[in-house]
Amino acid sequence: MWTSCWPSASRQPQRQDGSGRSDPAARPHERGEALDLTFGLDGRTALVTGAASGIGAAIAGAFANKGARVALVDRALDTARERAAALEGAEAFGCDVTDPDSVAQTIAAVHSAFGRIDILVNSAGIVDLAPAEEIGLEAWRRTLDINLTGSFLVAQAVGRVMIAQGNGRIINLASQAGSVAIEGHVAYCASKFGVIGMTKTLALEWGRHGITVNSISPTVVMTELGRKAWEGPKGEAMKGLIPVGRFAEPEEIAAAAVFLASDAAAMINGADLLVDGGYTVR
Repeated sequence: MWTSCWPSASRQPQRQDGSGRSDPAARPHERGEALDLTFGLDGRTALVTGAASGIGAAIAGAFANKGARVALVDRALDTARERAAALEGAEAFGCDVTDPDSVAQTIAAVHSAFGRIDILVNSAGIVDLAPAEEIGLEAWRRTLDINLTGSFLVAQAVGRVMIAQGNGRIINLASQAGSVAIEGHVAYCASKFGVIGMTKTLALEWGRHGITVNSISPTVVMTELGRKAWEGPKGEAMKGLIPVGRFAEPEEIAAAAVFLASDAAAMINGADLLVDGGYTVR
């Protein structure tokens, strides 16, 4: 598998230099500061997988707008570079999240380039829909490999960095399909139920190290792929099952990620934040 992990050369991020800027690893009360209810991320370094497009790209952009330096990680390195070029202090890195060697090399490269990793968002994922009696083993394995195992491999590698730092935020993209069964989604549901279970276990184990681990579970999101997959009568029928009567926008998922990454969410650990318009309340 392809394992390129070198940053693009468009911008070199500046390392933390001890110039008197607040330590991002410290909690607000430890820094003698009031809680920032604007959800600022100044001084933080964030790593976002699946950042070349869709929800991951929206989250990377939102983090940069809140002052974070962002490592955009994706197999589509050229597209990630284009995204990074538009963001202040951002860099792109190539990675195959299903390949342990690629993950290890990429996390090492990000840590070397930025000096620390304060925030991780696992957004890389796929969906392969088929009735349970028809789905092939290859599709099943690929869905689990990317959505669940890939998220674990990245979380494990970044978690080791955060344990050494004594602080961190990990946010895993799950789904409403991780809370309720949806027809034709057997592999996807299995992967996202797994992501939520993994999130809770990591929260339990790593909370003592100053690391919070939470998940976000969106409904259908109007990315380019989401629009194509849910256009026409199928989409209208799905909207009819959502109490607010519409699908989510990528920026709404990014807003949830900004909150969970911020100091304001320091006491939220092991939670699954549903951004589903009420789909799962039925």
